[in-house]
Amino acid sequence: MPATSTLSSPDVAAPADLRDDFLKTLRCMIVSRILEEKLGSLYRAGGRIVGGVYLGRGQEAFSAAAGNNLRYGKDIYGPLIRDQAGRIAYGEPLLDAMRTYLGVVTGPMRGRDGNIHRGRPREGLMAMISHLGSLLSVVSGALFARRLRGTLGDTVGATSIGDGGTSTGAFHEGLNMAAVEKLPLIISVANNQFAYSTPTARQYACEDLVDRARGYGVDGHSVDGTDLLACVATFRTAFARARAGHGPQMVVGKLLRLGGHGEHDDASYIPDSAKHKHEARDCIEVAKQQALEFGWATETDFRTWEEEARREVDAAQAIASKEPTPDPYRETWHALSTSGLVEGQHG
Repeated sequence: MPATSTLSSPDVAAPADLRDDFLKTLRCMIVSRILEEKLGSLYRAGGRIVGGVYLGRGQEAFSAAAGNNLRYGKDIYGPLIRDQAGRIAYGEPLLDAMRTYLGVVTGPMRGRDGNIHRGRPREGLMAMISHLGSLLSVVSGALFARRLRGTLGDTVGATSIGDGGTSTGAFHEGLNMAAVEKLPLIISVANNQFAYSTPTARQYACEDLVDRARGYGVDGHSVDGTDLLACVATFRTAFARARAGHGPQMVVGKLLRLGGHGEHDDASYIPDSAKHKHEARDCIEVAKQQALEFGWATETDFRTWEEEARREVDAAQAIASKEPTPDPYRETWHALSTSGLVEGQHG
């Protein structure tokens, strides 16, 4: 199957049928930004969050537009470290994020793992794996298992990776398998210009990262990752093709990571010149301007959504901050198996 490259950057009046998805996705982006600002503040204050904090500032449009096409409990999602917006759009509760970052036993990982390493596999949400590229095989394997059981139906899977992660052997092996089996899989590649501190010029030699899709025989779509309208339209097309049996779809979003690799990183290696390029636009501000231009929302709407998001985030923090962390004297787990470990149970 030949790869196709499509650059979606609408410059004209937006199609009315994108309005609802656009606004839903924008609200998820706002919630994600406010949640992550809270997590960053807690990290800098010290004392409660153990480990790193990894934020998706600047990638919310690309992430949420993908998550909005997935059905919680039905489809399979393997998010990466900057996919808080996608998680929210997919349906992950804010409490799952807050509880995991605060390390309490009521979270999905029971306080045994932190930050972005969380998931609910029974619901289709896979926990993020630090070995980049590995999630592609995990999500592909879950789809293949459903096919073998005869329960695949119209299920699709989606996973995310960065520009640097596409250079790993695990990425190659996973995508090759998915392509050969023509699995209904969407691979979101956030080309945020830096793999930690390594620029894309030292990462790949092809003219455009989407060109790699052709080598695997899958469809490739390139989109302005700062443009929410373009992201919504492009992911809608990609998901529709995957559900229709056209095999894996690689969607490459061009953007800039608006911060360090994590909150511990000052990103001093990013040159000032990069911060003034088109890819450095704040996708939330771009989306707000689009919504105003199309008459889909007002400044009052934005303020209302932000206030609602802050209340939701504050409520999640208030609940999680009062809950206990694991008691080492009551734990019975070890590396290979854990007696009585049932998702959602603790104590």
